[in-house]
Amino acid sequence: MRIAFVTETWRPSTDGVVTRITETVRELKRMGHELFIVAPCGGEPVFEGIPVKSVPTFSVSFVYGGKPWGIPLPRVQKFLDEFRPDVVHVVNPFVLGIAGVYAARRRQYPLVASYHTNIAQYADFYHLGFTKPAIWGLLRMLHNQAVYNLATSEAIMKEITQHGIKNARLWRRGVDLSGFHPRHRNEAMRQRLTGGHADRLIALYVGRIAKEKGLERLLSLFPGNPGVHLALVGDGPAVDYFKQRFERTPTTFVGKLLGEELASAYASADFFVFPSTTETLGLVLLEAMASGLPIVAAESGPSHELIDPSGAGRLFPSTQPYQLAQLVSELLKDRTLLADLGVKARQEAEKWGWKEPTQELEALYEAAIRHVKGHQ
Repeated sequence: MRIAFVTETWRPSTDGVVTRITETVRELKRMGHELFIVAPCGGEPVFEGIPVKSVPTFSVSFVYGGKPWGIPLPRVQKFLDEFRPDVVHVVNPFVLGIAGVYAARRRQYPLVASYHTNIAQYADFYHLGFTKPAIWGLLRMLHNQAVYNLATSEAIMKEITQHGIKNARLWRRGVDLSGFHPRHRNEAMRQRLTGGHADRLIALYVGRIAKEKGLERLLSLFPGNPGVHLALVGDGPAVDYFKQRFERTPTTFVGKLLGEELASAYASADFFVFPSTTETLGLVLLEAMASGLPIVAAESGPSHELIDPSGAGRLFPSTQPYQLAQLVSELLKDRTLLADLGVKARQEAEKWGWKEPTQELEALYEAAIRHVKGHQ
């Protein structure tokens, strides 16, 4: 197949969406498909042999931390026509995705869309809650042009269906089981994560440093747990704000880590903390589990889906963050239990390589092509 991706976010950005798309296109390429990517500018024109066409971007400082959005220009149609795809996959259609959806529908290219970001929910954190009905209206209009709409968890599939998005299908989770592994643990990274206090127990967070991630809940980690050090890996628009909030706590702001350094950071921690309730999946949870880390996370639909079947961690109510400290205290009193949860985490993650989800995605693409041909 000739598969074109039009994505709202791409390299050099680093987030769960970029990780999923990069791993997916690698797997699709291994399977013999021809691939093409349209993305916001900033990245390289070729990714591992796959051509990448870009469009200019714009950003608004008070919207989603100034994230750059690709402008939905007519050239997107030109890019797709030159590639002549068998199927178009628009990732997270919102701004640039408008052009991708319009181009696919205009030329009757089979269209698949995928939902990755709770954009409407994020509006609350940027004092734009009044825009939520309009955001859902736009998302419905865009997604309902597609043959299939992919969600990354059962909970999110149910949610988007309730908001009127039709033909939802599950795009199962995946993780790089070799890249993220307990064997990457090392003492030098523990020193780095703790600012030279490697003897402390390390609670690790990986993700965007932004207010919608619920990071203030992590302040509840410290009461009653004097031996715990929090390491925050990532970057974002609220770094300075949270440095002030955590100033009097044993916390290290590590910054962005990639590749082997990121894998080492996961494996060198003692447990993973995840306070966000706005995720559509929380890919970092899977990466932590693959690294053998027990999970302590805020309750949400996606976190229940990952943790409940495996018993790989503990969940606390997001409205009662003080329970985070209690759960951690209980775990740290029983190191055998902590180690057992880490083993369970890795065992659960081993079910979730990238090959099987990509094969299922391939089947959905083929079904979308048959659907369009059947209606021509």
